[in-house]
Amino acid sequence: MQLPILTWLMQLPGWGNTYVLASATETAAEASSEAEYGTLLLTAVLLSLVVIYLASKVGGEFSNRVGLPPVLGELVGGVLVGVSALHLLAFPEAGVEPSSSLIIRFLESTGGLTPDLAGAVFRDQNDVISVLAEIGVVILLFEIGLESNLKELLEVGIQATLVAIVGVAVPFAAGTAGLMVFFGISAVPAIFAGAALTATSIGITSKVLSELGRLNSKEGQIILGAAVIDDVLGIIVLAVVASLAKTGEIDVTNVVYLILSASGFLIGAILLGKVFNKTFVSVVDLFKTRGGIVIPAIIFAYAMAYLAAVIHLEAILGAFAAGLVLDETDKRKELQRQVIPIADILVPIFFVTVGAKTDLGVLNPANPTNREGLLIASFLIAIAIIGKVVTGLAVFGQPGINRLAIGVGMIPRGEVGLVFAGVGSASGALSKPLEAAIIMMVILTTFLAPPLLRFVFPDSEPAVESAEAVPELDRAANRQP
Repeated sequence: MQLPILTWLMQLPGWGNTYVLASATETAAEASSEAEYGTLLLTAVLLSLVVIYLASKVGGEFSNRVGLPPVLGELVGGVLVGVSALHLLAFPEAGVEPSSSLIIRFLESTGGLTPDLAGAVFRDQNDVISVLAEIGVVILLFEIGLESNLKELLEVGIQATLVAIVGVAVPFAAGTAGLMVFFGISAVPAIFAGAALTATSIGITSKVLSELGRLNSKEGQIILGAAVIDDVLGIIVLAVVASLAKTGEIDVTNVVYLILSASGFLIGAILLGKVFNKTFVSVVDLFKTRGGIVIPAIIFAYAMAYLAAVIHLEAILGAFAAGLVLDETDKRKELQRQVIPIADILVPIFFVTVGAKTDLGVLNPANPTNREGLLIASFLIAIAIIGKVVTGLAVFGQPGINRLAIGVGMIPRGEVGLVFAGVGSASGALSKPLEAAIIMMVILTTFLAPPLLRFVFPDSEPAVESAEAVPELDRAANRQP
């Protein structure tokens, strides 16, 4: 009898087992056992997804109602259902045993799961969720690429470019050096944490600027342009440090290769877009069935992700480049609308999983061994704020401009910062205290940004514009921090 499909998938290379074809002589008892295991695994995955979507929706709704980006609520919801609190979602890499997972215990009491199979179901269930989370982050970066208008990116001018460069270089250098000098953290984890400080959230900043009626001011335009460039630079930095984490060492030649290949990949993708756009539109116009535009777009995104991985970059860089290319097509708005529900299904798995794997217990001040982790978190938060506030000093030739407002507008981190934490955790480059410190930095800077922006723009009046004026940024404000 043939193996169930989930059991077959579980046995593919990379899933921890060796695929062996079911022999023609397989006994009925063995086939029944395999079918039972496949059913239990499917049940565990479904229960995990129920928990993930509940945490995502409840957390996102609460966060939205208190004026914060929904994705922050998804992250906090993941923390609550994960290893830091309820143990509904528990992962072996977080040091959790199967007996500590409430889902496994629930299946043991109601689903007929035996102790002999509990460990295997626990491991494979989390493998499935981790793969879905990785697909989710690929879709997320594809969506961000679609929202990062390439023409606007090229037209923001030298002011925004300088602000972005300073906003990446200062926190990255200060964070990396500080962690190595003051805390004795080795180079690769320090570089990973320093890189996580580089991102700026275009979503939360654009939302607050819109509410203050400052979106079209000089300060607002510089902030938004710099935030877009920050995201691009952040993706390049992520591709470099993630590749470094795989090798476990720093080779100057390898670093130069990664920077050049990442930059060349994006530039090549942009040049490709000039030729590919019309061909893409012509092809999708031939399709008359459902998914006529979104399926070819997803195929292109996955193909670009594969190409990035082949040249030893991160797959997410390829997905981001695919989004930039398709952003230039005549079908951009229609494609964005069709990608949104796909992202709404897959992206929360990533953010909730990042939160669920984060053990905030390592920052408990009552435990003396956690004090170093608290100091690291405090240091990262300070660098995260100071490293962005100084970006306002890069603005020149603009008398009377509010440089402090520009710096404050660059403070909030966002989905790219969380991607750093997630990729770093999956690669094993980050220790638990360092990962928790990065998560705390993302949360706190996101909380601080709205009131600080209102403080540095005290004479602002609420505006009624921006949804029509900047639909892409309005979408980003509701999806990303």
